Amino acid sequence: MQLPRSVEAADVAGKRVLVRADLNVPLEEGRVADDTRIRAALPTLGRLLERGAASISVCSHLGRPKTEEDRERYAIAPVAARLAELLPDERVRVLENTRFNPGETKNDAGFAEELAQGMDLYVNDAFGSAHRAHSSTEAVAHVLPAYAGLLLLDELAHLGQLLVEVEHPFVLVAGGAKVEDKLGVLRHLGGRADTVVIGGKMAEELREDNPLTFPVELPVDIVAAAAFAPDAETCETQFDALPEGWLGLDIGPESRERFGAIVRKARTVFWNGPMGVFEWPRFAEGTKAVAQAVAEAGAAGAYTVVGGGDSVRAIQGLGLAGRVSWVSTGGGASLELLEGTVLPGVAAIPPA
Repeated sequence: MQLPRSVEAADVAGKRVLVRADLNVPLEEGRVADDTRIRAALPTLGRLLERGAASISVCSHLGRPKTEEDRERYAIAPVAARLAELLPDERVRVLENTRFNPGETKNDAGFAEELAQGMDLYVNDAFGSAHRAHSSTEAVAHVLPAYAGLLLLDELAHLGQLLVEVEHPFVLVAGGAKVEDKLGVLRHLGGRADTVVIGGKMAEELREDNPLTFPVELPVDIVAAAAFAPDAETCETQFDALPEGWLGLDIGPESRERFGAIVRKARTVFWNGPMGVFEWPRFAEGTKAVAQAVAEAGAAGAYTVVGGGDSVRAIQGLGLAGRVSWVSTGGGASLELLEGTVLPGVAAIPPA
């Protein structure tokens, strides 16, 4: 994989730098609920400050604002406040939510010029948004001298290791609601994997209609619920004995053991997507079991990569992130890169 040129190669001393970061974090009651993505931006920002940047203007989207009410809900102020706590330097300021400008998602050249005004160079460190051709991720890179931030480069390097010759057994674990969302990566990576493990609602879809050209490991038992509710009546059952009208909301104990054993024996693992309705504790055991197995494989020397919101939350929530080779900050961007798709935000930066 040809990497874009690094911010380390830029002459930043005395320069005004525009940085596109991924500060799209969850908010609760007007405060940042999880600052993981903000912390992920710190190495690049800190490096720019160390090397004498005169000023840094950080831009990012936040949520999907559409109405006037959304503009208040997704104002960047709480994010800026948290960044200022983590990096108290008067040379750093955070611009307002880029999606407040309707030109952002249209990759509007006019908005790109507006972002670039008064800036000397541009650094894209927002891997999580690099798959979108927006003004702040693609168009502006054609207005200013453009460089890749440290996080963006790390993501490309770590995920890129899955696209070259890997150590076997190579296990791909996928879960979530829709096969369609992950069909590209399943086809591109799955054919190179020794085993493809599928959980979540995806498993039901593949049982009914498998568009893949290779076999997959599916759950043999499930945790079923009488209704789609966190406190619904539940039972453990073989998949083919699911009571009529009941829903499978997690993989069962036999499948947890089976999936875990496959993952623990792997030398390379990519995991994206939960095994069930992970946000409800009664249906989180399957996801937890996979998280533990991935961490154990990593501790035993396997190369392990985790991507996707629920998978990342599971690894971090269980305190296992330190036992995984790479925890990706990009959901859709990770999948598109591993599908073999060229990411617009990366392609816009000159190569190293």
